[in-house]
Amino acid sequence: MSIDWLELEKTARNWIYEAASLIKQSLANPIQIESKSNPDDLVTEVDRAVESFFYHKIQKTYPKHLFLGEEGVAEELDSLKGTVWIIDPIDGTMNFVHQRYNFAISVAVYHEGVGMVGLIYDVMNDELFHAIRDQGAYINDEELVPVKERPLHESIIGLNAKWLVQEKNPYRNPLKALVRDVRSIRSYGSAAIEIAYVAADRLDGYISVNLSPWDYAAGVILLEEVGCRASTFKGEHLDFLQKSTVIVGKPDLHKEMVSSYVGEEL
Repeated sequence: MSIDWLELEKTARNWIYEAASLIKQSLANPIQIESKSNPDDLVTEVDRAVESFFYHKIQKTYPKHLFLGEEGVAEELDSLKGTVWIIDPIDGTMNFVHQRYNFAISVAVYHEGVGMVGLIYDVMNDELFHAIRDQGAYINDEELVPVKERPLHESIIGLNAKWLVQEKNPYRNPLKALVRDVRSIRSYGSAAIEIAYVAADRLDGYISVNLSPWDYAAGVILLEEVGCRASTFKGEHLDFLQKSTVIVGKPDLHKEMVSSYVGEEL
């Protein structure tokens, strides 16, 4: 049975708005905060509640579909066979906790390993970045035009400055060289938003030394619809089942960043 991707996207969009309402309601109360892998890797009861919300919606509406999420409400997957929803309930949890701003719901649907639907909702700005494969990318139903290339020295890159100072980061020196040569860097604290900003031509590129699939799965679908590239630092295809280095950008810029900076052998 074939899948109506337009109908599925509409359903996912409705769930996102419903989840966003739950998140906004939670801001009226004290937020319970825990740490995961390190003291700066935060999770809240809201993250878990929103992921559970999506999981149960998908189970009820699409019982044969699979689920991959950040907070572990479903069993881990070892392949992308079938139809898989990849969800980050709150991308930018630190922003959610500290700023109550600049965080997003990220929802991607992959079918047999191919990205079919990608949605990134900037909750507090009420901006929905959305795409269906081969049907273009949009912000709140306004179509995004193919991005315009800028040379490296005129480009603005999304990058967390912590990667430049952490001694254990093997990419520290290549990233310093890149920062030296671009026009400027920005950090919004949400990978999903920053990747969406590349698709929307608000940033020229985005780089992270360590991201999980739910951070970039939806964004990659948006990027492909406007002609941008996404890969590991080595220029290889991203893995949607494990963590990875991630570099995205407009085609020429992406190629230059990989070939002249971070793609070099360390």
